[in-house]
Amino acid sequence: MELTRRDALAVLVGAGIVGGATTATLARDGFAAEQGGDAGRDRPDEVTGDAESIIAALVGTAEVVYPSAVENVPAFVESYGATKLDARPEYRQGAIETLPVLDGESTISFDRRYAELDADDREVVLQRVGAETADPDPDGTGAERVRYYFVNEVLYALYASPTGGALVGIENPQGHPGGTDSYQRGPPG
Repeated sequence: MELTRRDALAVLVGAGIVGGATTATLARDGFAAEQGGDAGRDRPDEVTGDAESIIAALVGTAEVVYPSAVENVPAFVESYGATKLDARPEYRQGAIETLPVLDGESTISFDRRYAELDADDREVVLQRVGAETADPDPDGTGAERVRYYFVNEVLYALYASPTGGALVGIENPQGHPGGTDSYQRGPPG
């Protein structure tokens, strides 16, 4: 099951993160990138070092927590994450302040930053910081903040997307038009 930049756009629109001209620009850039063309190279809002680190950690987290049937994870999470970081400064600041929790544990355990680890080692880091069982809280402990800013964020992006929602039988996630046909079909199988 392949996620696309269009899936990321559907989640961003459904969550009210983007709308109007931003949606058209993201759709154009996503289509160009999927076709192997220019993916918005001339846009003035270049990703900063902090944002790049957060996006790399989001991608790394998604590669751990997403089901193995999901493909094209980096492009999907990068599209979603970069746009959310740009549109929501409070989320960006919280993620910047939380990333050292992941990097600190990964440096202690594996002598490398979180995003540089393979998926198995990133899973160990998530377990060691306690994100696996923590309740999400943007103002809580390190584990609660990791759960909120990284784990839950990528899970929300997946399951709120049309493709990810179909993976778990949600044919018409909130914010995604599906029409009455999606409500009149029985369960698959």
